[in-house]
Amino acid sequence: MDSMNSTKSLIDILQLTTEEIDELIAKATDIIENPAAYAHKCDGKILATLFFEPSTRTRLSFESAMLSLGGQVLGFSEAQSSSAAKGESVADTVRTVSCYSDIIAMRHPKEGAPLVAAMHSLVPVINGGDGGHNHPTQTLTDLLTIHHEKGHFNDLTVGFCGDLKFGRTVHSLISALSRYPGVKIVLVSPEELKLPSYVKKEVLQKNNVEYVQTTDLESVMPDLDILYMTRVQRERFFNEEDYLRLKDSYILTPEKLRTAKSDLCILHPLPRVNEISVAVDKDPRACYFKQVRYGRYIRMALIMKLLDIE
Repeated sequence: MDSMNSTKSLIDILQLTTEEIDELIAKATDIIENPAAYAHKCDGKILATLFFEPSTRTRLSFESAMLSLGGQVLGFSEAQSSSAAKGESVADTVRTVSCYSDIIAMRHPKEGAPLVAAMHSLVPVINGGDGGHNHPTQTLTDLLTIHHEKGHFNDLTVGFCGDLKFGRTVHSLISALSRYPGVKIVLVSPEELKLPSYVKKEVLQKNNVEYVQTTDLESVMPDLDILYMTRVQRERFFNEEDYLRLKDSYILTPEKLRTAKSDLCILHPLPRVNEISVAVDKDPRACYFKQVRYGRYIRMALIMKLLDIE
């Protein structure tokens, strides 16, 4: 797992082998079971969170992970409050901040910015999301949740519903899951938001993953082991009418879950707007708030891995 320089960074989920993912999941599971054993693993270490784009959830999850390991955090939560507002380049910001910290978590609206950061940083960089590109720690969170709820990845039928065109979490998770045997993928979206053909070609077809595409969620509901819901994001649309017409097409309600398996696992990268009705929150199959908790543990495991802490 190497980036361009000698420091280990995580920019893209595919840098991790399935063995490394399994190791991280095992480590996170151990943290869940023995939190006290990890409370001082990062004493004296500093995590810098460089968020050039707001994201309360991801930033707090990284900070909570580092604090839970005994480390400390510093950083900023929007470009306006950093020297980026004065026109400083990402490379210079990161080069500077890596003098004050041991590891950096970064989110940036431009695709590829964390890769540039990793090339100039003196310490490991974790990509906390870059535009429509990658969000590897969300994918690790999703994988830990699936593993915890199902016990394995093999032979699962996983449905993705909503914005499959721009949803970076969807593309990363499909890439990660396609490496496990017997996984079937079900793609549910409006025509306008279908999974890009390069993901189908490069990932699904290349790995001989069985998949189906449909615009109708209810028709495939009985087949699913996992249902991954996503929001239709206003900022990914060129015009308001398209957004308004589509945003309510795929709202998950208790009614639509009538035909679902009793052990279905419903995931969502959050924040949700209204694509999952709050009435679903009481359903034992709703796992999206558990997912948030798992996110903290997998980030703890990842920070330790990148800092070479046993």
